[in-house]
Amino acid sequence: MYAVQLTANAQLRPLEPWQAGEFFAHIERARPTVQQFIPWASFSTDLDSARATLQRYADMQAADTGRIYGIWLDGTLVGGLMYFHFDAAGGGCELGCWLERAAEGHGLITIAARRLLDWAFRERGMHRVEWHTSPENVRSGNVARRLGMTLDGTLRQAYPHAGRRHDTQIWSLLAPEWLADRPADSRPADGQPARDSGPAA
Repeated sequence: MYAVQLTANAQLRPLEPWQAGEFFAHIERARPTVQQFIPWASFSTDLDSARATLQRYADMQAADTGRIYGIWLDGTLVGGLMYFHFDAAGGGCELGCWLERAAEGHGLITIAARRLLDWAFRERGMHRVEWHTSPENVRSGNVARRLGMTLDGTLRQAYPHAGRRHDTQIWSLLAPEWLADRPADSRPADGQPARDSGPAA
């Protein structure tokens, strides 16, 4: 299986339906932290629904409209990133993330997001990548800043969850901004995805 080495003991790999058991065990650990911010965490509540979540992303990948990847730390699934939507024709996509508390503080999301951003802009020709987060999710906002994103604005009370309506911040990064700071010859050579396979497919 294809894997992108993030650190000496962490990898980014595709998440697929056959991994539903591992995914569900991870979500059970992560649920208290991520359920408020990741919609599918609320309905991945048993093995079948966890498998359905991964199957939905597998179907999206087959249609080139979305993708999901896991982060393994010391061989344990601890989080991941996903393209909630991926519009190759329109040149825009939304990247999101989640991480269980035990894996925080290693910079894994930032490192992985940089790899996925580079693939989206350089290999797939995306013009704009968005990052949506709650103002209450300070860690996610900090990742957006570290990635060089710009806060475009806040959608007030846009996201209903647990009987409340939450604000949503919209961050974005444009291809000229990303590519200007990263000449092609400065990219790491190891683990680069094939042009037609995706970053960890």
